[in-house]
Parts: sequence; C-alpha cells; structure tokens
Amino acid sequence: MGVSGCGKTTIGQLLSSHLNLPFFDGDNFHPEINIKKMSSGIPLTDEDRLPWLTSLSENLTKWELTGGAVLACSALKEYYRQILLSSQIPVTWVFLDGNMDIIKQRLDSREGHYMPSTLLSSQFGLLERPQYGIHVNISSTPELIVQEILKKLKA
Repeated sequence: MGVSGCGKTTIGQLLSSHLNLPFFDGDNFHPEINIKKMSSGIPLTDEDRLPWLTSLSENLTKWELTGGAVLACSALKEYYRQILLSSQIPVTWVFLDGNMDIIKQRLDSREGHYMPSTLLSSQFGLLERPQYGIHVNISSTPELIVQEILKKLKA
C-alpha cells in the first residue's frame, strides 16, 4: 500500500513471485469513471472510491479461499483499509514509504499510466500512515525492498 508511484506494482509482482501467490493490481479494478477522472487530473472522492474498495474487499475473500494473493492497493486512509478488512480475512499490510520528490520523479518518468504526477500532492494529503503492518522505505532497489519485506514476514 502507498501513494501512486511508490512501487506497489513492482514490489507486489516480485513479492508474489517469491511467495508463489497470484498478484492483483488494484488499479485494474477501478471503474472507468474513476480512471477518466484521474486521467483528467481530478482527485477521487471517498464516494468515488467506495465501489472500488468494496469490489476489492469481495475479491480478497475469493482470493483467500484459493490460498491468498498479493494485492497492490493505495489504501491511503484508515477508513479505506477498514472497508478492505470488512471481509474479516487475515491481511498483512505492507506500507511502501517514500518522500514526495522521489515519487514525483518516478511518476514523471512512468509511461502508459493514467495517474498524473499532479495528483501526487492530493494523495499525500489523504495519506494516513498505518500504525501497524510492515513499513519499508522505498529508497532502495526493488530486490532489496522485497528481501526486507520477506525477512519481516518471517519474523
């Protein structure tokens, strides 16, 4: 979990490979209207996010029944995380933490994604850092970040 551009997809894919679990990118579950808003530089509201989060929560239940999964999802606010937890399945949160300058550089160099870097400040404005789960700094390489997560998962 974390703001756009923090590496959720990259880290999630690597982690799923190490854990032999399927990977799902929460971005792929957004309704078209949400994608259009974000592509136009309009931040999503809680109301916009609710159907998306509800869908992800329902999918978490399905994925748990087949052995689990790795889901990349911003889950910026505690309220959003509680919606995801409404299915009452076990969830291990991994928060990818980094500063806005580094993440903005990543977003500016990223191609083919609907999320413009102009929305990054709104994401940081919404972000409520969790007081639980695994926290990792994203200043390292993806491989080292995944190794740190795997060590913390075993602890």
